[in-house]
Amino acid sequence: MTKIITTIAVAVAATVGLAACGSSSSSSSTTSSSSAPASTSTSAAKTTGGTLNGAGSTFAAPIYQQWGSNLKSQGLTINYNPVGSGTGVADLQTATVDFAGSDPALLPADKKAMKGPVLQFPVAFGAITVSYNLPGVKTGLKLDGPTIGGIFSGQIKTWNDPAIKALNPGMNLPSTSITVVHRSDSSGTTNGFTTYLTKVDPAWKLGASKLIKWPGGTGASGNSGVAAAVKATAGAVGYVEQAYALVNGFTYAAVKNGSSYVLPTIANTSLAATGVAVPADLGISTIDSKTAGAYPIVSQTFIDTYEDPCKDGGASSGTAAALKSFLSYAFGAGQATLGSGGSKLPYAPLTAPLAAKDNAQLAKLTCNGSPIS
Repeated sequence: MTKIITTIAVAVAATVGLAACGSSSSSSSTTSSSSAPASTSTSAAKTTGGTLNGAGSTFAAPIYQQWGSNLKSQGLTINYNPVGSGTGVADLQTATVDFAGSDPALLPADKKAMKGPVLQFPVAFGAITVSYNLPGVKTGLKLDGPTIGGIFSGQIKTWNDPAIKALNPGMNLPSTSITVVHRSDSSGTTNGFTTYLTKVDPAWKLGASKLIKWPGGTGASGNSGVAAAVKATAGAVGYVEQAYALVNGFTYAAVKNGSSYVLPTIANTSLAATGVAVPADLGISTIDSKTAGAYPIVSQTFIDTYEDPCKDGGASSGTAAALKSFLSYAFGAGQATLGSGGSKLPYAPLTAPLAAKDNAQLAKLTCNGSPIS
């Protein structure tokens, strides 16, 4: 565990003080049912050197920081700025980055504002934890959707509220006031979290969006900002990606899915990707999975780039080749850095069918209309 936390800490450190995520998606079409992880052979093709600039999701920032570290020795430099998915997508629209990191899939309006056709590639899956700072209460406090909604809408104000006690019989819950910590910036993590609440809590009236008009609480920028505020405040609760929960040593809730209360383990996160509908543009959503045993608040995360990065993104042929090489690594050997155990980052890797779709879509990548070798 110490080795895992050290790996996460190095990656997360680069996100402190920066913003995160935002956008939304709908999906329909064919279904991937295999839960087998993507092939992660380390005998991948030789990496093309160069420098790539990316920006976006803080949710996925530890992944790109780690991959950049891994590829540096192979001559490929990845400069990733975790300014948030919304800003990352905006930067791609102005062609100031080679790729954007975004947790929700691109909206039609996002695509329309691009300089040309774009491709979005699912990269991994991460659990959005409900993390709390409540001395004496261990990980595994049972919460369901309506109770989480009541907490974050300000209707449930203390930790010994009858709604929480009813889900945790026999537990000695303190009367400590609840301090809700939420995102203050445009956030894909917020979008995923509130999409979940919209689906499971009939009383939730704040909607699903990357930016919510919260009725109270403490606002903080980025996953790292929310984590810092929760850590500093007794009685606080916030929603953060599991990598940030682990590096801060947080306790977090077991969230109800069907008749079970499920912890955000890698195995339970992976289950959320089982049977997910995969549309033609790969714009999947894993929020509120009904798969038995799946953690219900799991977000996917994407890499977005121009289909022709030379023509529409202003990239050189060398940069385009480096981009294709990076993407090949992301859907191949890079997947071996994700999972549980050892020094892996705590994200669920792609299923084999989804990785295959990513790699098939790579064939669409061109430079001034010509295939990228």
